[in-house]
Amino acid sequence: MMATTHVFVGLLVAAAVAVVEPAFALEAGVAAILGGLFPDLDVAASHRKTLHFPVYYATLVVPAVALALAAPSGVTVAVAIFLLAAAAHSISDALGGGHELRPWEGESPRAVYSHYHDRWLEPRRWIGYDGSPGDLALASVLALPALFVFDGFVRTVVVGMLVVSIGYALARKAVAASAERLVE
Repeated sequence: MMATTHVFVGLLVAAAVAVVEPAFALEAGVAAILGGLFPDLDVAASHRKTLHFPVYYATLVVPAVALALAAPSGVTVAVAIFLLAAAAHSISDALGGGHELRPWEGESPRAVYSHYHDRWLEPRRWIGYDGSPGDLALASVLALPALFVFDGFVRTVVVGMLVVSIGYALARKAVAASAERLVE
């Protein structure tokens, strides 16, 4: 999935929080954006391995959410949403295509690395690949609640990410071809 799709998943939870407790809307929205993007910062290292922790983020979500419910504050809510978005990102990478330049060919058995299991998880290919038409459709649907719930900075980021998503989906295969030419 595209990084933007991961962000929109986190923003679904943040939108629910914002509806229930509007005082935490900005913190929840920003934390969802950062948490949804954070695992992909490993693109410069070992992508889908260095900062992707499908089991460990998910394990940390439980006490973080409990703390946010027991002692709600901007910080506790932001930490819970950040971890939840990072967990959803790491887990959902296994739902898409493999970790390869041309994932639509379906040749890689690697989707995301599970440090807990000490192995790569296989791609499920429910979403064909990052930037696929299905990924763009999913991202667009997932972004809708955030567009209606948030305003200001968060809404501006969502609109910008939708534009980036459309551009990336339109250019995805050309980007792979260009990268191959650069490597050669």
